[in-house]
Parts: sequence; C-alpha cells; structure tokens
Amino acid sequence: MTALAKPAAAPSVRRRLPPASAEMPERDSFPAAGLADMLDRSLHANIGRFTAGLSLAALIMAYFDWVAHIAAAPGKRIGLADKAMRKSMRLFDYICRCGLEGGSAARCIEPLPQDRRFAGEPWQHWPFNAIYQAFLLNQQWWHAATTDIRGVSHHHENVVSFASRQILDVFSPANFFWTNPEVLARTAQQGGMNLATGLRNLVEDWQRATQGRKPAGTENFVVGRNIAVTPGRVVYRNRLIELIRYAPATAKVRPEPVLIVPAWIMKYYILDLSPHNSLVKYLTEQGYTVFMVSWKNPTAQDRDLGMEDYRTLGVMAALDAIGGETHADHIHAVGYCLGGTLLSIAAAAMARDGDRRLKSVTLFAAQVDFTEAGELMLFIDDSQVAFLEDVMWEEGYLDAQHMAGAFQLLRSNDLIWSRMVHNYLMGEREPINDLMAWNADATRLPYRMHSEYLHLLFLDNDLAEGRFVAGDAPLALSDIRVPIFAVATVQDHVAPWRSTHKIHLLTDTEVTYVLTTGGHNAGIVSEVGHKGRSYQVMTKPADGQYTDPDTWQAEAPRKDGSWWPEWTAWLDQHSGAFIDAERLGDPRHATASLGPAPGTYVLEP
Repeated sequence: MTALAKPAAAPSVRRRLPPASAEMPERDSFPAAGLADMLDRSLHANIGRFTAGLSLAALIMAYFDWVAHIAAAPGKRIGLADKAMRKSMRLFDYICRCGLEGGSAARCIEPLPQDRRFAGEPWQHWPFNAIYQAFLLNQQWWHAATTDIRGVSHHHENVVSFASRQILDVFSPANFFWTNPEVLARTAQQGGMNLATGLRNLVEDWQRATQGRKPAGTENFVVGRNIAVTPGRVVYRNRLIELIRYAPATAKVRPEPVLIVPAWIMKYYILDLSPHNSLVKYLTEQGYTVFMVSWKNPTAQDRDLGMEDYRTLGVMAALDAIGGETHADHIHAVGYCLGGTLLSIAAAAMARDGDRRLKSVTLFAAQVDFTEAGELMLFIDDSQVAFLEDVMWEEGYLDAQHMAGAFQLLRSNDLIWSRMVHNYLMGEREPINDLMAWNADATRLPYRMHSEYLHLLFLDNDLAEGRFVAGDAPLALSDIRVPIFAVATVQDHVAPWRSTHKIHLLTDTEVTYVLTTGGHNAGIVSEVGHKGRSYQVMTKPADGQYTDPDTWQAEAPRKDGSWWPEWTAWLDQHSGAFIDAERLGDPRHATASLGPAPGTYVLEP
C-alpha cells in the first residue's frame, strides 16, 4: 500500500431500525443534516462543553430509576434510618472515648485501603479525628443508600453510587483549609507563605488551561530530546500512521521483526520514554528488530476515518511495509490497550483470510470482550454515546479534554482533590516524571472511529460475539492460531484484568497470561530493576482447560521483578536462530527513509 492509497470504506455503525427498514441508513454528513437535527446536535455539543462531554440525561435517568425504586421500598428506607441512628451512636461513642482516652481511642470506621486522605498523624487528634470519622460514616451510609435496591438496573445503580461518591468527595474535610490539620500546620510553620505559593500555582494552572498549554513541569520533557530518543528512522508514512524502524543494538538479531501497535488515544512513546525505562530500547538490546506505529493526531478533516481504516491503514499497512523493508516471512505483533484490541481484530481477519505472516500476538492491557470493562462503563450507555456523538459531530473529533476528564473522575481523590490540596493549599508542586508528561500529551479521536468503537465494541460487544465485520465478512477470535502472550495489571481501571482474562475463553490457541503489579500504564512500563514489582504467570496450552480468574490468581506462580524478561524469553522460544542484522536491512541506510525518529506525527499538537 502506498502513501497515496485510498482508505478502505468502513462499515457503518449498527443502529436499531424500525421493523420495516430493510437497509442500514447512511449516517448524515454535517452539511446534509436537517435543520432540526442540527439544532439538537448543536445544543448537545454546547452543553458538552460545560459537562466535559457527560450526558445530563443519562445521569437524570439513573437517578430517576433510583428515586422511583427507593420511594417504593419502605423496608429499605427503614433500614437506612436504622443505619443512620446506629452510625450516629457509634460516632457519639467514639467522641466520648476520645475525651477519655485521647488519641488512643479505637476508630469507629476504617478508611478503604486505597483512601490515603486521612493517614497522617495530625488527623488522629481532636477534633480532626471526629471530623473525618463523621465524613467516612456519612460516605458509608450513602453507599448503602445507593446500592442493593431491588429493581434498579445494575448500570443505573453503579452510576448513582459513583456520582454520589464524587459529590461527597467534593466536601471531604481534606479539601478545606480549616478542616485539614496538615494544611493548618504547614500554614503556621511557613507563616502563610504556602497559601501565597498555592495562589501563584493556581493562577499559573488557570492560565495554562485557558491557553491550551500543558501542565507545569512538562516542558522539561521534550519528545526527541530526552524522551522518545531510541535511534531509528521513519520508513513509511500514510495519512494515518508513520512507521518507525529502530536501529539494531546488537550485531545479530532474531529473524522475526517486532511490530508494536500502540493505542491512538495517546502518543506512541509511552513504550519509548526515557532510556532507562524504554521498552523499545530493551527489545533492541535483546536482539530484536523493532517497528513502531506512530498515529497521526486527527483533525476535523479526518472525521470519517473508521475502525476499518485504522485496521487497513494502520496494522495491515505497517505489516506490508515491514515485509518490504526486511523481507521477513513472519512478524511478532504487539498491541497496547486499544491498539491491542485493533491487533486482535487484524489477527482474526488475517487468520480468516489465510494470511500467515504473524508468528505470535502479544497484548498489553487490551480487552477483546467489553461486558466487564470496569468503571469506564459508567460513562457508556445509549444516552451517553448519543450525547458524545453530538459533541463530536460539530468538530469532527472527540477532544482530548473530554477523555481526560472521564479518566480523572475514575480516580478523583488521587488525580483531582489530592493534587489541589498539594498544589494550592500546601503550596507544593508535585515533581513531573516522564510518564506524567506523556499522560499530558493527549490526542483527539475521529468522529466515525470513536462512534463505531463505542457502538460495536462497548455497547454491542460484537468482537467477542462474532458479529464484528472486517473487510467484507464477520470475524471470530477463535480463528487465531498463533500463540498469545497477554499482560494485565492488578490496578487497571481502564482494562480490568478480569476482563482481559477472557482471552482464554475466546481463543483456541496457546495463551500465556501475566498479571503484574501496577496500573494500566505504570504496570506496563515496568523496567528491569523497578522496585516493588512482581507478577504471576501461567500458560494454557491450545488444548488446555479453562481456568476462571479466581482460580488462576490462586494457582499462578508469583515471581519478583519486572515481567519484561519473562516476555523476551517467551519471544525467544517462538523465534528463529540469530542472524546477522544486515540481513534484515539497516534503517540508517534505507533509501526509503522519511526522516529520523520520532518522526513528525508525534509532534503535531
């Protein structure tokens, strides 16, 4: 495929049609949309600017479902009244014991393990211990009030419980000057200078946000200067990707190149951060020839790019280019997050069509079944997706800020409130590292692709259920016969490990599954020597029996350290003997070179 090749037409998003309809209607383009449709979409798009892309209708429906059912549940309300009385008595008893025993009084409620807001010693003294204990008891009561109500849909229950928790967290005593003993102590110690510094931080952050600039400290990390610096060259480019080939680090290499397909939600270089934690650099040092897809940051002109375009112009075009570059018969393919989902689609389509170029498939924190996609599903239902489509329709893409807001809400205590306290009340700046700088380098998503992604995968689960169409026919993940290495992380809030574990159910091939400590990003960027890392690993043969997640977690051996050497050892087992690096060509002398890594697409704002 050449750089000027015309993108393949992508299938339209499935719609629920009236019974008399025989065909799927074409999606209206922006100029052809009717006046009424334009009015509705424009209204929703403008509302979305104030709600970070969240649908108020979806939230109202969830709360109406909850209110209607709790109003018809007098027994539940009596139980809640009883809980409120007993919690009040527990708090009163705790306050009395504090008066008698001081700070040694046993707490009446313990924070959740992940809640570190009240862990400091100053919180254990009067009156702040009583304040935060009352807050936690109130939070626990609201959890009981929004859950386990007969008749409320599971999705609406999760939405109401989540939204109520977010509202309560706004009023946490840790967020306010007079009720946070650590802030009071810092203010007394510094004579109020922490507040002056915090005000300066607030003004700077506000100015950066209004000017569309990245957070303070990210300017210390420059792509191509101190991050994404592994030597290489761009060897292929089309309207959607640049393909980077990295220079060999050893005289001899494996005969199978490695193609990495990152997610297009963020920039590719999370896998090539600083030299000490670059997965790309590590792979080249192990004797592998590495190619990386760098996605173009879409604009309004790319609004009609769909999932099929991402498959053909992305994965398949990269495979074709690698074949032309190296003349290798087989390729190890790697997909990260959404890139892993796309790679799974491409691998299944290749298996269906008799394309045998893949030697293995590796998936990093990637889902192929979306029925248990974690708390991210809170933002995905028919109402929310329709609202997001209207937000995207006006500009032709989903802005990065909408996605960032949703991900921050999932971990609001860590990503919003604790940072506000740290930056504005304590007057400190949290040091920015390379991973945090990458996280601030977000991208946009084309209108059509994101709409198809939400409908076909999240809402309808077509990929797992055999209805997803690639090319001109549906595909099945069970057609994949090459070995699979799947990595999941324990604290993943984007692709929960129990969801990624379903790769065992959906494929009929050898699956080596790794569960590592860390989150969606930090668990993958787990370089050798990273302190505190460990992982579990177990292989299911192609004819092996299925093991459910709980049993797998109980039986899989645990190993200390990074999982990277485990993966490269697995790659070695599925690779040929070493050959001279020159036999795969040298990117430093490639006639088709389009410039040095990291290329140009990654630098586009």
